[in-house]
Amino acid sequence: MSTIKTEDGVEIFYKDWGKGQPIVFSHGWPLSSDDWDAQMLFFLQHGYRVIAHDRRGHGRSSQVSDGHDIDHYADDLAALTAHLDLTSAIHVGHSTGGGEVARYLARHGESRVSKAVLISAVPPLMVKTPANPLGLPEKWHFEDLHGFSARDANHTGGDDQCRSVGVF
Repeated sequence: MSTIKTEDGVEIFYKDWGKGQPIVFSHGWPLSSDDWDAQMLFFLQHGYRVIAHDRRGHGRSSQVSDGHDIDHYADDLAALTAHLDLTSAIHVGHSTGGGEVARYLARHGESRVSKAVLISAVPPLMVKTPANPLGLPEKWHFEDLHGFSARDANHTGGDDQCRSVGVF
């Protein structure tokens, strides 16, 4: 069983299969790395190195009562990528895993990352509030989202354009 130990002593379980450009999968709550097996097998068969970990308190990682916040999750991901010496990695995060990937990029930079895919992600707070004075104005966010919906509602594709829903 492959594990790493974080600076605060938590053991993080991970799977690491294949060779090639790495794809790192971060699962949602309360799942585990096993929930990525079908995707991992698909990309493994297409020449990628695939990695997935069990977040602290999940699956085969240490069942701890503290450190369940996005900063610890991001730091655990950084420890894993450093331990495996990953470069040019594609990070895929679903739900809480998407927030983990977003925070990992914010805290640790993108030097080891080529792309990030956030699927139904729960990213850190983006809207401006008293607790988040540097966030985006709520009015701007919702106006842009409405504009995106109205502008692209009838887009049927076929013109090789990729439209982003990420208004943040």
